[in-house]
Amino acid sequence: MEAYAAAKAKLFEKKPKYIVLNRDDKWFEYFDKFTASGEKMTYGTNPEAEAHLTHVKLYKKGTEASLLIDHQTHLELATNLPGEFNVMNMSAAVSLAYLLGIKLEDIQEGVANLEAIPGRFERVENKLGIDIIVDYAHTPDALEKLLKTTHKITKGRLTLVFGACGDRDKTKRPIMGELAANLADRIFLTDEESYNENPDEIRAMIRQGIERTKKAHKMTEIADRKQAIYQALKSAVRGDTILITGMGHEQYRIVNGKRIPWNDKKVVQKEILEIEKNK
Repeated sequence: MEAYAAAKAKLFEKKPKYIVLNRDDKWFEYFDKFTASGEKMTYGTNPEAEAHLTHVKLYKKGTEASLLIDHQTHLELATNLPGEFNVMNMSAAVSLAYLLGIKLEDIQEGVANLEAIPGRFERVENKLGIDIIVDYAHTPDALEKLLKTTHKITKGRLTLVFGACGDRDKTKRPIMGELAANLADRIFLTDEESYNENPDEIRAMIRQGIERTKKAHKMTEIADRKQAIYQALKSAVRGDTILITGMGHEQYRIVNGKRIPWNDKKVVQKEILEIEKNK
């Protein structure tokens, strides 16, 4: 994280015209030491933020939020994007738009008109009575936020279908396993993109984290990603939510060094048709 923050800081060292910072972030003070050639603005739930989030209401298919700007102007916002992380992203965008002098009503309209982003908390419509969400989350932080957000809008069980990418940071794999075991009701551990690594070894590292929590009973390990998705869909009942993470909007996977066509949403849609046909 120190190296990541130092890399980000290079953007701030050049004294940009505007700086927008998350007042709630634990690295806020690290970045707050930088000055802008123009204006600096903060956002978040912290009362000291210039764009202060005073109200947030999460729904399955969107979010409502209230921002108090400069401690005097109330701005009511509604977005099609669900989840607390999207509220923070929205607040950052609103803060910058405000600094740029964009009219408040235009900001509101822009937020309201923003469509869902492919592979980012993307819903897959179905007639099974379950919520199916495809998301790109492939780091511990992203996975944790996603699972916590989804729990808040899930009536039934929360099932996670996930794996980890090969040729990347190996230390995150057991951490993601722990998070999955602690925050999901059921886990389907599967392959993602192995690149040039042995996929069995990637799953074994994730499994270590799951087993550390003493909650391995939640896990079903299916190497074949298509089969894992199918089994997750088949095991769900009305009111459940299925999260399929790691690939997001990607149109192909690299497995054993070979590039193969793949898209999680399309695979889900195909497997749904198969399940509906057999019901």
